[in-house]
Amino acid sequence: MTKLEEKIGYRFRDSALLRTALTHSSFANESNGSAVCNERLEFLGDSILGAVVAEELYRRFPRMPEGRMTRLRAELVCEQSLYHLAQGLSLGSYVRLGKGMEHNGGRERPSILADATEALIAAVYLDGGMEEASRLIHERLLSQLGETEPLYYNDCKTALQELVQQESGRQLSYELLSESGPDHDKTFHVRVLLDGESLGEGTGHSKKEAEQSAAGQALKELTYGSKA
Repeated sequence: MTKLEEKIGYRFRDSALLRTALTHSSFANESNGSAVCNERLEFLGDSILGAVVAEELYRRFPRMPEGRMTRLRAELVCEQSLYHLAQGLSLGSYVRLGKGMEHNGGRERPSILADATEALIAAVYLDGGMEEASRLIHERLLSQLGETEPLYYNDCKTALQELVQQESGRQLSYELLSESGPDHDKTFHVRVLLDGESLGEGTGHSKKEAEQSAAGQALKELTYGSKA
């Protein structure tokens, strides 16, 4: 736990809050009542995260319309975004899991790590206040934002579709190239095609994640390819 505190730059006064934030329901269910799961903290952390992100977007992009702010906030706090944040903290190494969930690859499961991230934010908030929770969110999540509006968002599929639709008649499609690995930890390889021509490829632990990765490569190709 000390190593995790060093990574987030915060030392807990109440270490029980940190333990609870890292306790999955599978562990709590096997503890005979000696451990509390992180679901309530996750609920609180979700609200804190949304509020901090919304305020930052409002202040940083004064001309961004409400619809775009709503969309960008949703992308910043989505499961995939929180999963990447958790990976940066090696949060999977600290999560407390039941034996079955441990055996089934729970430490790498995006939903578990995303939930633990929200719970961790709530734990910091309860122990150190909004200032510390906000600092953690800014350092670990919002630092990726520049001072200008993003060219596209984490929802690369939607951004790519909007870009392609600027020219009528163009067709965008996705093709599954391969899938490998055990059922609980599959890897999918997908490519995106524009008018039948390959524009980008990507991999992920779900088809949706792989399609997002491929769309991201396609966006870079369409945006910067001619300048390379």
